[in-house]
Amino acid sequence: MPYLSKIALNPQRRNAITFLANPHRLHATILAGLAVQPVTERVLWRLENDNPHRAELLVLTDSRPSWNHIVEQAGWPGADNSAPLIADYTPLLNKITPGRTFAFRLTANPVQSLRKPAKPSPEQASQPAEQDAEPGTAPERNIRGLRVPHRTAQHQLHWLLDRTERHGFTIPPTEEPTPPPSLGLGRPGPPAPAVSLTARDILRFSKRPNGPRLTLSTATFQGRLRVTDPDLLRRTLLNGIGPAKAYGQGLLTLAPLTQETAHA
Repeated sequence: MPYLSKIALNPQRRNAITFLANPHRLHATILAGLAVQPVTERVLWRLENDNPHRAELLVLTDSRPSWNHIVEQAGWPGADNSAPLIADYTPLLNKITPGRTFAFRLTANPVQSLRKPAKPSPEQASQPAEQDAEPGTAPERNIRGLRVPHRTAQHQLHWLLDRTERHGFTIPPTEEPTPPPSLGLGRPGPPAPAVSLTARDILRFSKRPNGPRLTLSTATFQGRLRVTDPDLLRRTLLNGIGPAKAYGQGLLTLAPLTQETAHA
């Protein structure tokens, strides 16, 4: 039975500062919350740190976890509204039906896999081939490729839009047509997809003291999706989208549409 957890972190505490800065350290701390060790189940997580006074950690696990150690180390032990929330994920999975529309949020590591990048970095040369391959790219042709991040907002949006069908959903158009390039000239274009890129970041961290620095380009997407294949979308929710899942990437979360978001 899958569980979705939400844990509040206090950004003023030393361990919380470490967790917010180092996804490798935070991943190890998350795995410590599972009773069966070593951990073999899929664990997905995402940091929500838009609020400078309170960060939130979302974690999806197959087994029921315990987050007391995270609260003690980096939360507000004993304070009001400090207890982690742990919810059975099955009711949401059961609501996924063909044609239903949800609000969604996703933080991911948009990359492409190239056989011969123009200027591969040392860390790229040590990375495995991208498994979430696009048609015609190196992994699909059984060639070992190197992960190269998509760096522009346009390429990151295209990365997501190119993957929706294989993950069991589409992104419907907005209700408003795209304005023409110049005010007063031409006709409005077709409606744009109902998704926006709300945050972009570059994470730099090390797995061990004095170890090599790793770099991840991340993008946070928010919008609306429409279910096309319920079984595929359920697998996507449980297994994530794209690489770097151990570092807080790939967790897709859904929410019922409110009146406001339905017309956004």
